[in-house]
Amino acid sequence: MADVIFSSVTRLAAAIRAGQISAAEVLEAHLAQIAIHNPALNAVTTIDAGKAQERARAADVALARDEMWGPLHGVPFTLKDAHSTAGMPTTVGFPPLAGHVPAEDSTVTARLKQAGGVLMGKTNVPTMLGDFQTDNPIFGRTNNPWNLERTPGGSSGGAAAALASGMTPFEIGTDLASSIRLPAHFCGLFGLKPTERRVSLAGLIPNPHGIPRSVRGMSCIGPMARTVEDLALLFRVIAGPDIRDTEVQPVPVDIVPTPSLNRLRIAFAQTFPGFPVAADVRDSINELARQLDRSGAVVEEAKLPELDFHQELAGADQLIGMMIGAFQQEQREQPTTLQQYLEALHRRDQVHYRLGAIFPGMGRADLPSIHDHSISPL
Repeated sequence: MADVIFSSVTRLAAAIRAGQISAAEVLEAHLAQIAIHNPALNAVTTIDAGKAQERARAADVALARDEMWGPLHGVPFTLKDAHSTAGMPTTVGFPPLAGHVPAEDSTVTARLKQAGGVLMGKTNVPTMLGDFQTDNPIFGRTNNPWNLERTPGGSSGGAAAALASGMTPFEIGTDLASSIRLPAHFCGLFGLKPTERRVSLAGLIPNPHGIPRSVRGMSCIGPMARTVEDLALLFRVIAGPDIRDTEVQPVPVDIVPTPSLNRLRIAFAQTFPGFPVAADVRDSINELARQLDRSGAVVEEAKLPELDFHQELAGADQLIGMMIGAFQQEQREQPTTLQQYLEALHRRDQVHYRLGAIFPGMGRADLPSIHDHSISPL
């Protein structure tokens, strides 16, 4: 049982294809894990075992006649409660959407199903994805599987808790300002915030007013998994152009060759300004740096600029508030002006420039890789 529920997506899919285990058996193992652990974690908020079992049986029947649906054939999964799922509630923890059931799947949901995945249910989020912890008035608080008194982070906290506890093989999070990266860190997982406009945002966050999507700049959809290999597989499934989101550029999703270590220049930091670092973590980072150096890489310790990251977090909250505020039909305050929004973006970019200064020769076009790992939910 443990081999099934904590297996990688890649291994699970291969075992199902080879007939070593059925899709129905894999599903039942995960449903049992949810029944055991979800009462304490409150990570999975919606479950549709009946439809999932029906699809898993269909996957096994298809395989018996040599019909392969895709790279995720028969693999069960849950989705963060921000992705629209046809016939299954999508609430983003927002009381006015408590009974909202979309009529169609988001692009990401549809691609996962087309690849053969078996959707089991949805995972918890903070209200409108706007917090670094996971709690909302509809479903309550999600707890960290490593310590129930701690948070799994946000906004993909339910996704991370379900994944770390073996209740799902993979998840798809969203990230505007660390909502994939922070929960992955808190729960000991791998998460990827892709470059903007690589994954379609169509169907992300239900819009009750039918106005154009407001959360678009900086917001990205990306995979969460227990191995880097799984991240690569899932990204190839969900990424790429989409007629429903014309902002996604028609750039192919290629497999990038792994460079040899002697061609890499690597920077590392023992500490982070304004945040304490545990001694064992610092020792592990230093040991990794030594191993990379011995393997031929050019390894340098980065001298990070002195930044008030607590102030930067407050700035990120301001940007997120501006974007989420666009969903509110009744304005209690004066609406954000274009000048205020541009000033907030400017303050964010100033931080990126200062971080970029530690890497000589780095231009503005290179900064998204720094931005993707900045400390700053969605």
